[in-house]
Amino acid sequence: MFGKYLKVADSCNLCGEELHHHRADDAPPYFTMFIVGHIVIPLVLVVEKLWAPALPVHFALWTAVTLALTFALMPAVKGAVVGLQWALRMHGFDYAAHQDEA
Repeated sequence: MFGKYLKVADSCNLCGEELHHHRADDAPPYFTMFIVGHIVIPLVLVVEKLWAPALPVHFALWTAVTLALTFALMPAVKGAVVGLQWALRMHGFDYAAHQDEA
């Protein structure tokens, strides 16, 4: 689905479905922040309660974990948003638009 890290390919390599007209916009970053926040915040609280590390340790640890999770989840979340748009026939994925062009 992706030509680069987050660049959606113009069409699917397997089925040929056109993907260039998707409109994911701000949804993938929003959903990614939501997911990462719900993972990281409980972990921060558990680590603080169990080990109470110094503030610089917290900063280094949670900055690295947050960035790693964000970069790891962003392509999957963007793929899910584009897939949901395809499933719901949104933003150019509708069959009627393709039949009108023909």
